[in-house]
Amino acid sequence: MSIKEPELLELVRGAAPTDGIWIVGGSVRDRLAGAQPRGGAVDLDLIIDGDSEAVARALRAAAPAGAAVFALSEQFGAWRVHGADGEWQIDCTPLQGATLEADLRARDLTINAIAEPLAGGEMIDPTGGIDDLQRGLLRMAGAQAFAADPLRCVRLARFAVQLGFEIEPETLAAAQSQPGGLREVAGERIFTELNLILASSEAVGGIRLLDEIGASAVVLPELLELQGVEQTAYHHLDAYEHTLEVLQFAIDLENDPAALFGDVDGAAVAAVLAEPLADGLSRGGGLRWGALLHDIAKPQTRAQFDDGRIGFPGHAAEGAEQSREILGRLKASEKLRAHVSKLTLEHLRLGFLVHEQPLTAEALYLYLTSCQPVEVDVTLLSLVDRLATRGRKAEQAITAHQQLALEVLTEALRWRADGPPEPLIRGDLLASELGIEHGPLLGSLLEAIAEAQYCGTVSDQAAAVELARALISADS
Repeated sequence: MSIKEPELLELVRGAAPTDGIWIVGGSVRDRLAGAQPRGGAVDLDLIIDGDSEAVARALRAAAPAGAAVFALSEQFGAWRVHGADGEWQIDCTPLQGATLEADLRARDLTINAIAEPLAGGEMIDPTGGIDDLQRGLLRMAGAQAFAADPLRCVRLARFAVQLGFEIEPETLAAAQSQPGGLREVAGERIFTELNLILASSEAVGGIRLLDEIGASAVVLPELLELQGVEQTAYHHLDAYEHTLEVLQFAIDLENDPAALFGDVDGAAVAAVLAEPLADGLSRGGGLRWGALLHDIAKPQTRAQFDDGRIGFPGHAAEGAEQSREILGRLKASEKLRAHVSKLTLEHLRLGFLVHEQPLTAEALYLYLTSCQPVEVDVTLLSLVDRLATRGRKAEQAITAHQQLALEVLTEALRWRADGPPEPLIRGDLLASELGIEHGPLLGSLLEAIAEAQYCGTVSDQAAAVELARALISADS
């Protein structure tokens, strides 16, 4: 059941006692700012002057079938009610402090410290958040805001890019004094905020803000190590600035894939990038993580050869392991770790094919099978990586790469939609025909048959067996 915020508020007002309950947080902030509803789950935060568990259970009883309730935080006594479809949730948190005003003043930013009585009436705004909303200003609710929870250093950057607000100088200075405390913050909390930054159309500005605040040095120190890493003559930026430009191109691609691939292919690319991936991210979100981490191993692999050339031998393979470690530290799911690691590992493969044109069916088959299940995603990453590489002979190289990417992408989209052809022969039947045991030899023969089938050189079972016999004879 899809539910909108007004309907959820009506449910709350009908099921909970109206005295001693206030609506706070993003719901109030966004309505006061006149912001359009964001995509994703409808999220309500309630302050309860009383028994938060009892209120949560009352809301659960009044909610549509399938809703659940559970304790969210033993430390703060908070409870959460959420819909069966994941489209809404309500957090019920007891009053923190002796009074509502004390609770609000202990929050992160003034724009998040505005309370609306559930029963109706005037807003309670002890820190001037409504005025800051009108001015587009991010200001801390109290002098200890960042010391109380260092994660707010990352949240500050997140709100700046999400809302497009300026940060008050004193608030920025206070945040800059606290990022060391992020070492004690749970990785999954940091990961949630980083995902929200990367999801923004201004994600590059968010990454720069994290650096300015000093948070990057704690939460993504490997990223800062890219600063000042000089690259080859084919690059116009150091490794850090190149990475941010790749991220921006990935954002632009996601926003308008038709600009690069035309309306038909652009629609297909948009559909793939919109697919759910993991950790609440779409495949587009996975691509943004891939853009951010694809060159992460360049500092330790940089080499200068005898002829003066610069190279980064092994940076894709080493970066694949490093990206997995970074996302593991942030408590990302195994699915996302594997996805980004594979993007990093294979991001150079398409570039190598530029020098093999015209592309053979065998080369295309090897590319698709080597890159799956990210054959579409890594093709896009390779292209945005190339677009952000504008040193020597850039125009010629970008044109060739873009033409190849379009050719490969068309087949990758088909491959992803339809999968490889049905095998011409089962492994047990092939083993019987050839009189061989199950094992590595049989596996390699089946793979050779699959490649030949894709390339159109075998088309029936008899031809598949004959090919296998020929391969065995050639090796004997």
